[in-house]
Amino acid sequence: MKKIKSFFGITAWLVAMMLLALACSDDLDIHTRYLFDLETMPVPKKIVQGETAEIRCKLIREGEYREARYCIRFFQTDGTGELRMDDGRILTPNDLFPLTKEVFRLYYTSHCTDQQVIDVYVQDSFGQVIQKTFSFQNEGTEDKEE
Repeated sequence: MKKIKSFFGITAWLVAMMLLALACSDDLDIHTRYLFDLETMPVPKKIVQGETAEIRCKLIREGEYREARYCIRFFQTDGTGELRMDDGRILTPNDLFPLTKEVFRLYYTSHCTDQQVIDVYVQDSFGQVIQKTFSFQNEGTEDKEE
């Protein structure tokens, strides 16, 4: 009787191990690259020379990977002005600057009386890039045309 119980015990153990082996898969789905976006609050459309507009930003990530790094850069396609981070760093066009937090602010200061357009790019360490465009019209320009 002990041999029969031992046989059924070993058989049950072997069946359990086989089921466990079948349930496990070598195809682990480990994500290191997640989609992301840059969410911003509404930005003023009009600005005068010397005035600063605040751009409130939040990095929205589909998932989190601890090793992912994010950088920011910008181009000014129209007008002249200065873009700086909330930590005081002045961004120079086409240079990458590391983002150290997911919620941050940008400050754009107008240095001209023309229309101004800036393109802001956020890039992750895997090469994914998103772009946001901000356009500012000089308040004095529209008044002169009327």
